[in-house]
Amino acid sequence: MSYSRFFLTVIQRDLLLAWQQRGDLLVGLVFFVLVASLFPLAVGPEPQLLARIGPGVLWVAAILANLLALPRLFHADWQDGTLEQLLLAPAPASVMVAGKLIAHWLSTGVPLTLIAPLLGIQYGLEADALLMLMATLLIGTPTLSALGSVGAALTLGVRQGEMLLALLALPLYAPVLIFGSGAVAAVSGGLTGYAELSLLAAILCGSLFLAPWLAAMAMRLAVE
Repeated sequence: MSYSRFFLTVIQRDLLLAWQQRGDLLVGLVFFVLVASLFPLAVGPEPQLLARIGPGVLWVAAILANLLALPRLFHADWQDGTLEQLLLAPAPASVMVAGKLIAHWLSTGVPLTLIAPLLGIQYGLEADALLMLMATLLIGTPTLSALGSVGAALTLGVRQGEMLLALLALPLYAPVLIFGSGAVAAVSGGLTGYAELSLLAAILCGSLFLAPWLAAMAMRLAVE
């Protein structure tokens, strides 16, 4: 089996499993909606305040929803022994990790990106800010999946691994949060936001290049 075929097979398998367990996906979406919707109720209906905090709130909600879905990236396969079989496949483990990352992003990051503009309306964001919000989430959510995969691999088999995963992943998410929300805030303030978007894209390229190899090494240590 060629590397590309193995890569596509991993994506197809994980997407099928995600569809069979779509209740877990709905939990993440509902969590995202609830967190983003509760802030306007707490801070009041002042339009200027809502427009100022909106980008940050939506990005924090997206990060927490992504973090909620991270444990299922490798844990189920590790428990039933599938991960060991995948590591024995005649392909680099990083290819398998990359396939799982793409499937995780398609099943979690893309739905968050699509629903975010609807939630941004309640913060009074203009159309150009909503488009920038979608652009930043489209670039930022795969970065979250890639960075989180390293923490998910490091915490395989560890007691209270989900808590440790949050402690490992959240500091890595800080630059994504800063540049993602900053780009939307810049557009709301009359600027282009292209500088923040470019930095976000640079982080994406770096994380997609490094994360599969780092996560693969951590998985081998956990399995052995």
